[in-house]
Amino acid sequence: MKKTLVIGIVGLLILSLNSCSLPVGSHQEKNVRQVDNTSLAYSDSTGAPATMAVTKSMPKEMADEITTEDSSDIDVAPEEKFNTERYDHIQENPFLASQQNPLSTFSIDVDTASYSNMRRFLNQGNLPPKDSVRIEELVNYFSYDYPNPEGELPFSTVTEIAPCPWKKENLLLHIGIQGDRMVPSEVPPCNLVFLMDVSGSMSSANKLPLLKTGLGMLVNQMRKQDRVAIVVYAGAAGLVLPATPGNQKDTIMSALGRLQSGGSTNGGAGIELAYKVAQENFRPGGINRIILATDGDFNIGTNDQGSLIRLIEEKRETGVFLTILGLGMWNLNDSMMEQLADKGNGNYAYIDTIAEAKKVLVDELSSTLVPIAKDVKIQIEFNPRYVDSYRLIGYENRLLRAEDFNDDKKDAGEIGAGHTVTALYEIVPTGGNSTARGVDPLKYQESQSLSESSFGDELLTLKIRYKEPQESTSKLISTVITREQIHENTSSSFRFSASVASFGMLLRGSKYKGLADMDMVKNLAKGASGDDSFGYRREFVQLVEAAQALQMMTK
Repeated sequence: MKKTLVIGIVGLLILSLNSCSLPVGSHQEKNVRQVDNTSLAYSDSTGAPATMAVTKSMPKEMADEITTEDSSDIDVAPEEKFNTERYDHIQENPFLASQQNPLSTFSIDVDTASYSNMRRFLNQGNLPPKDSVRIEELVNYFSYDYPNPEGELPFSTVTEIAPCPWKKENLLLHIGIQGDRMVPSEVPPCNLVFLMDVSGSMSSANKLPLLKTGLGMLVNQMRKQDRVAIVVYAGAAGLVLPATPGNQKDTIMSALGRLQSGGSTNGGAGIELAYKVAQENFRPGGINRIILATDGDFNIGTNDQGSLIRLIEEKRETGVFLTILGLGMWNLNDSMMEQLADKGNGNYAYIDTIAEAKKVLVDELSSTLVPIAKDVKIQIEFNPRYVDSYRLIGYENRLLRAEDFNDDKKDAGEIGAGHTVTALYEIVPTGGNSTARGVDPLKYQESQSLSESSFGDELLTLKIRYKEPQESTSKLISTVITREQIHENTSSSFRFSASVASFGMLLRGSKYKGLADMDMVKNLAKGASGDDSFGYRREFVQLVEAAQALQMMTK
């Protein structure tokens, strides 16, 4: 009886979540319906996608391959197809003793794919794989109420430190960065290349059809001064649409509407061609970006991760940035797409619904496409007098060596206009119950002693390095955090980010979760709703409730 009741509750929750997949707001629903009607206009009378026209830029054999569906790659029910999704193993950051490890250095991350991918699993009635949960991406899926920068700085920095919600004897350090907001009229001219995977594995409704609808929404926002080109790849790569002014919407939408999936996937050839097209139409001082959309199922040509990463590292020197959109299920290569976005001076988002496509490509267009700072690195020096040990929550794939901080040749993350970036540290005060492991006394080094400055009131020094988008030399920002800044009263941004981080730890089964449980996560989130005009924070609470019910079933 109890198990039946739990299953019933989970079913109701999943139905509720599916019905709430679009953020609250009638104006959003209206926009989505308009886009759907537009995309259908480019199908034949049966509702099936029309055949792609052969252009002078595309060899006939390429068109033939794209228009021939490969039914073996079409998404089918889970019981009929093997799940080959790939995620990198994540070894959570441990507590480090500040005496032996006074510096913590990492690259900022603005990816959000892990959150929407997690939502996809929960909406389907499954807990996400542990290694698919990247806590920093969950936290950074949400915007926070940080002040706009002052003066000539491209971003502001705020800090907050208070008792840790899941372990009261520890402290939680909250670091927030707010990119300078930009009104639409200030957005520079865009040179965009849509690099679209049209292989057989992209045929299902949540892949190529969803992608065309999402890119159609982006096209509707484009201006005369903008340019759009479309490159596709399957067994070979082809130019479907040369660079076209953004106000020629019928031409662009017609090219999108004719695309149909078929064939195998040669991602490397597509990337080469897309960068070539982007460089030929390069806009100095403008936005030069490739938007690569795929399920990541690279299976012929340049397909090993190492070769593709080296290719992207070489191409980023051209000044062309890279956005990656992941789609679909069963063969999602999350590992590769995260790495390519990281090395391509770009960002990685996962599109699971039309609402998410609107969020990424319309609502957050400036923060997605307009870089205001690149190679942004954070380094913190902890004062061992007051900090016994510390742990960076998430960012495992973004850790840097201490000496990388001052190395301007070392690649790091980017910040877009209006974007927020958040990072959290759990700190064990001196005299607290530390779990950091020490080392044996060094034989060839003199024992370290604290400097006179250690005996002041400083807990830590926060340093941030960044470059202007067109520059190669970094600038430094430094901030000191003192013990006087520790407060019990916290902002909604502090509480909500703590709620999301603790939820990520619970999904991962983290040994660092302390007293965190789903009820604590919900209570923190409900008390920190803030300005939730799009309904993302309300949706988060619903996801927590779904995960809680699913966890009950596994006990």
